[in-house]
Amino acid sequence: MASTKAAPEASGVHGPTRAAIGVRTLREDRWWLAPLTTFVVFSAFIVYATWRAFANSHYYVGDYLSPFYSPCLTNKCGAAADFGTPFGGFPLSAALIILIFPLGFRMSCYYYRKSYYRAFWLSPPACAVAEPHTTYTGETRLPLILNNIHRYFWYAAIVVGAILTYDAVLSFQKFGVDGHRSGHVGLGSLIMVVNVAFIWLYTLSCHSCRHTVGGRLRHFSKHPVRYKLWTWVSKLNVHHAKFAWYSLFSVAFADLYIYLLSNGTISEARFF
Repeated sequence: MASTKAAPEASGVHGPTRAAIGVRTLREDRWWLAPLTTFVVFSAFIVYATWRAFANSHYYVGDYLSPFYSPCLTNKCGAAADFGTPFGGFPLSAALIILIFPLGFRMSCYYYRKSYYRAFWLSPPACAVAEPHTTYTGETRLPLILNNIHRYFWYAAIVVGAILTYDAVLSFQKFGVDGHRSGHVGLGSLIMVVNVAFIWLYTLSCHSCRHTVGGRLRHFSKHPVRYKLWTWVSKLNVHHAKFAWYSLFSVAFADLYIYLLSNGTISEARFF
């Protein structure tokens, strides 16, 4: 006997409550340019970050430690192992463990979610442009439901930002042959400072940060400190998308500079 089970009703752009418009979009501008740019840039970063994470080499030189491998948890970076070497005998790259936290923070970020949903899954590719999917489940199923733990990754991002700040401070101290440190200013130091500044701007402008400092309050007047913090974070939050891009470029550039310095491709520029 043939099955009489009805096919599931479409819940996406062809759902019964959506307007029956035959064309994909009525927009006449180059709406595809933004998702295409996002796709190209994100893909390039994924390829670069994956290569560097598995490389497990050329991430430490002198007084500079790559943000991809910070904190140093192996026995391959000498005096830079300020937090011990719990993965000293780890057969794979320790970056594969470290990058879980910043990667989880960015992948679950509200801005990044909008960006890669549009660029990679075309869900939807742009405003007023029909998506090719016939059903829509939102973030109610695996793996997208995991994005709801974004706030917890934000807590981890605060720790990561503190460690990168510590690295930036140490980058102004040159290691001598006897193990002592002496002050200096190099191009790498400045690059690490710029990178950590963008990392903090991205982290503190996060929507989760805004909710943490000012959420669940009935009366701001009774919490003047939290209200002040909320106003500061709200001003940063307006520029969250820009900080997301700037910090993405800065962390890759900082790692690339240290890589080229470590393998001898370039020489350090010292200012002091």
